[in-house]
Order: sequence, then structure tokens, then C-alpha cells
Amino acid sequence: MSRGIVLVIVLAAAMLIGIAVMPTVGISAAPTELKSVTIELPFGDMAFPPGPGMEAASRNCLFCHSAGMVLYQPALSKEVWTKEVDKMIKVYKAPMNPDDIPAIVDYLMHIRGAE
Repeated sequence: MSRGIVLVIVLAAAMLIGIAVMPTVGISAAPTELKSVTIELPFGDMAFPPGPGMEAASRNCLFCHSAGMVLYQPALSKEVWTKEVDKMIKVYKAPMNPDDIPAIVDYLMHIRGAE
């Protein structure tokens, strides 16, 4: 027998043995009871300060972030803010209107920009 066939047989046997000796975890005779709970989330009463692009930032950024979270970021350069906005779109799939991106970056520079 070739080495590959032996390996396949050994792996298949190991899987079958593992399945045979596997405990029946999570199986119980009693049905699971689901209960509703109520939680109270803190209200974020902070709003973006006025400035050019505030409306675009509010429309696009407040889906995922509170205004406070954005306002407490360190002051960043325009290049870094642009990369941050790009990351929100590409990595986190932020539902941003592409037409608003320049206004958002300009607004972030207005409120938390570093030159």
C-alpha cells in the first residue's frame, strides 16, 4: 500500500474512534427554557459639535459609534484620518455613502485634526 492510502486509513480510523468515544455533551432530557430579559443601555447624549461636515459624520458614523467615542480619539493627521475612514469601510463594512467621505475626513480634521 502506498503511504498516502495508509495515512487516509489511519486518519479515518482515528475519526471513527473519536466519534465512538465522544461523550454526548449538551444532550439533556429537559428542554431548554428561554427567558426574556430587559437591559438598560447608557444614553449617549453627546452630539458632534457644529462644523463643516457634521451632518455627513452624523449620518455615517453614528451607526456604529457614539459621538463621544469619536470626540475622545487622539488628534490625527489628515492622512491617518483618511486611513481610519477607509478601514471602517473596507474592514468593518461601514455603510458609508462614498460621496460623504471627503466631508467626513474634513470634519474629523476640524474636530480632532493634527497638522
